[in-house]
Amino acid sequence: MQPKPHIVHLPVYQPGKPIEDVKRELGLDEVIKLASNENPYGSSPKVLKAIQQEFANISVYPDGSAVALTQALAKQTGLKEEQFIYGCGSDEIIALITRAFLLPGEESIMADQTFSVYKSNVEIEGAVAVEVPLRDGVHDLDAMLAQINDRTKIIWICNPNNPTGTIVPEAELIAFLDQVPKHVMVVLDEAYAEFVTDRSYPDGIRLLSAYENLVVLRTFSKIYGLASLRIGYGMGAESTIRLINQVREPFNTSRVAQAAAIAALEDQEFVRECRDRNAEGIAYLQNELERLGLESFPAHGNFIMLDVRRPSGEVFQELLRKGVIIRAGHHKYPTYIRVSVGSQPQNELFIRALEQVLGAEAAKVRL
Repeated sequence: MQPKPHIVHLPVYQPGKPIEDVKRELGLDEVIKLASNENPYGSSPKVLKAIQQEFANISVYPDGSAVALTQALAKQTGLKEEQFIYGCGSDEIIALITRAFLLPGEESIMADQTFSVYKSNVEIEGAVAVEVPLRDGVHDLDAMLAQINDRTKIIWICNPNNPTGTIVPEAELIAFLDQVPKHVMVVLDEAYAEFVTDRSYPDGIRLLSAYENLVVLRTFSKIYGLASLRIGYGMGAESTIRLINQVREPFNTSRVAQAAAIAALEDQEFVRECRDRNAEGIAYLQNELERLGLESFPAHGNFIMLDVRRPSGEVFQELLRKGVIIRAGHHKYPTYIRVSVGSQPQNELFIRALEQVLGAEAAKVRL
């Protein structure tokens, strides 16, 4: 079987290494995973109750339009029900957007170190990914504007950016949106929005009424703790969402996921607690990294990207042997690792392990 020529070079997405594999391969009893930006506090107790109740309907197809979830989100956001679309994680919505709007040879602009799924889906459609270098780990919006031409169809902005954790402030984002031609779609990926405490951070949902070409993505995988249930959502103009829905497979989110998402939305106190704990974790990690003489990008999600001043793959393997799974292999930042913010015991374990791995080098820097 011969594949499409333009997909043979595409890398296979590599998720964070599973805890069970590390235990088995290295003979470890205790392993913590700080690689996939999961919520270390799980999900709301209301979620478990909703899931258990939904088991009685396991033989029945889900609501393909997710009406109840849509009503809950419309009430929370103030948007119309026709402005929502759902996917198997926000990843699927990214794929649906490229399927619906990109033709071979058209161009899509993105940062050169951002969520890799943008580029892979653009190239699956035979379109061209135009990568713009980050500036100090932040999207360079002026440089992105300069890349717009008559072949440009979609621009991707991950805010906070994965993996750097940096944000585009509201004033800069609005100035950017004001200059993007109306026929060019801007996809604002806010997967980590609920973790942000910085007051300069924009709320993409509030901007939708002003920009018909804007699509905002959110997910239940991160702060809501529903990663294994795979449900995310997109919001945009009614006409845009209708077109994306035309290429969506039926029943692409499960009954259990929809019920869990509704329950998660109802417990905003849990969300606030997770945000506060995450902020405390970031402060602890930043202070410890400063003590170790290590530089990191400003962290606004639930992860920190830091420079270990050694090939990141080596540090990944050494931390793995100590039972700590992190993320490495960022092609534009070969000496950087990304670590999720865990619970306080997990954060302390990571720092101890990192200090042991860096050893004399870290001690030398401190002197």
